[in-house]
Amino acid sequence: MAVSLSKGQKVDLTKGNPGLSKILVGLGWDTNKYDGGYDFDLDAAAFLLGANGKVTSDADFVFYNNLKHPSGSVEHMGDNRTGAGEGDDEQILIDLSKVPANIDKIDFTVTIYDADERQQNFGQVSNAYIHVLDDANSRELIRYDLGEDFSVETAMVVGEIYRHAGEWKFNAIGSGFKGGLRALGLNYGVNV
Repeated sequence: MAVSLSKGQKVDLTKGNPGLSKILVGLGWDTNKYDGGYDFDLDAAAFLLGANGKVTSDADFVFYNNLKHPSGSVEHMGDNRTGAGEGDDEQILIDLSKVPANIDKIDFTVTIYDADERQQNFGQVSNAYIHVLDDANSRELIRYDLGEDFSVETAMVVGEIYRHAGEWKFNAIGSGFKGGLRALGLNYGVNV
């Protein structure tokens, strides 16, 4: 049975799941009725962050144009450009055993591609969630449903995993940003 989280809630990931080494982070969403003439293209990404909350290099930003971290610890499973269908819209595979020692946490984000040009924002998105599965058996460990309290935001930090006392924990964040992918990149120290 998965642990269902609320915004700001933190939970142990590896402590209660001994032997857990590979997790699959799935993100999903639906779009509300919208007649702007464009599909919604939401993009998931992972930022591998040092103790200062910043990337150590641009390679620590894993997204649709950089699908795999050099360490092999984080791999984006591909870009879904429409969000159509049931289940996860995008997935990121994490091998916890390969995460470099200088990485303290990994933040998971979702942005709306070309949001300003398409006049789209997270107020037009519903049923957004993040969940963490044990990759070995596809068992859902953690789920966080974001709710509908966004309006003008075009980027969102959904959740993060972080090291604490030799274990990995998950934090449900659900924090919106204006400015899309560029704003997130700047926030995390990526050269954009």
